[in-house]
Amino acid sequence: MVLSGLLVVDFTRYLPGPFASRELLRLGARVVRVETPDGDPLRSVAPGWDDALNAGKESVVWDLERDRGLGPALAAHADVVLEGFRPGVAERLGLGKSDLPDTVVYCSITGFGAGDTRAGHDLNYQGWAGLLADTAPALPPVQIADLAGGSLSAVIEILAALLERERTRRGTHLVVSMTHNAHKLAAHRLRGEPERTLTGGLACYRTYETADDRFLTVTPVEPKFWHRLCELIERLDLVERHYQEDQEALAAELAEVFRKRPLARWLELFEGEDVMVGPVATLAEAAEWFDEHVSVEKGPLLGEHTERWRADLAAFEG
Repeated sequence: MVLSGLLVVDFTRYLPGPFASRELLRLGARVVRVETPDGDPLRSVAPGWDDALNAGKESVVWDLERDRGLGPALAAHADVVLEGFRPGVAERLGLGKSDLPDTVVYCSITGFGAGDTRAGHDLNYQGWAGLLADTAPALPPVQIADLAGGSLSAVIEILAALLERERTRRGTHLVVSMTHNAHKLAAHRLRGEPERTLTGGLACYRTYETADDRFLTVTPVEPKFWHRLCELIERLDLVERHYQEDQEALAAELAEVFRKRPLARWLELFEGEDVMVGPVATLAEAAEWFDEHVSVEKGPLLGEHTERWRADLAAFEG
């Protein structure tokens, strides 16, 4: 594995940091999850998520009153340190970048960037980033800012920093802003786009309800795909109306067509055809189709590896 032999020490909690360190684990790194005596709140708030994010990692409990030096000692042996503290907290704990060896790749996952003390969750970050303006008050079904703006952006930058460390033998301090990176995901739209393409402006780029109260995704924006769709639904009269001015009227006719059959029947009809139509699958259906079954592996018990790491660190110092 590409990161085999590297140690990641993760001081974060909830979702963005643990998702990032899970990806580093998947790439071969050894990951130690450092928790307070109460544990990551995710353990009780969403234990299934906790298992999914942390299976295969090690858990060390850091009790500041009993052993203030444990966290910094662990971090000093790391190749990568992940933290999500508010500004100034890591330094007070002896975990700032300047407290650690120069070889450490140190990644701070933040809501709004270095020095910004505002609290927030994913929905706040998406709001600030401009991602919700076209769809509010509807809520996004996945944490785009947390995961794409935070977790995956962090992984990309960490991998680049590790590559740079191969050349320079020095680590660096990465600051990942979930809000700023979430904005980057949509910033290209500032350069112009067809009117509301992504949010219902076109009849040929929408979801439509089927007879069994399921939904189809329909996206044949290119004429050849649109023509084939009209053939298959036996509505050749719609071909020339692809980009007519009254898109709502066209959408209403498509909606009437798609409500005539259940989802499975439509999928049978479109199988193997160039029509750009698919299902709105449930998460369980998607996992089944892609043969990605949910792991039943449990995450580590709270503090399961604490004493072993105490012994290892004592041996290192000896």
